[in-house]
Amino acid sequence: MTKVPSAHTYRVTVERLEGDAPSAADEALVFRTTNHDDLFKILSLMREKQLLPEDEIAEFTIGLKLFAEVLIRHRSEMPFKELFAHFSSFMKALKR
Repeated sequence: MTKVPSAHTYRVTVERLEGDAPSAADEALVFRTTNHDDLFKILSLMREKQLLPEDEIAEFTIGLKLFAEVLIRHRSEMPFKELFAHFSSFMKALKR
């Protein structure tokens, strides 16, 4: 029997810090999400690779992993189905 890896649960918070003047409707966006990977471990690996400037690594890595998790869940549905094969190739290249 193959052991299924446990999901990691995270809280993501997005707050407007600069830009357009906030409206009365602006509030911090806070949501919980799960990911099959340990995002902090992945972030550490990406920092070691130094593929991007340090100030872009978290933005890229966390954004990519959040997107990837949704893509995986919906990989057999359009329009995700068309992107999935290309995305898999991209992820394999990134992991090298």
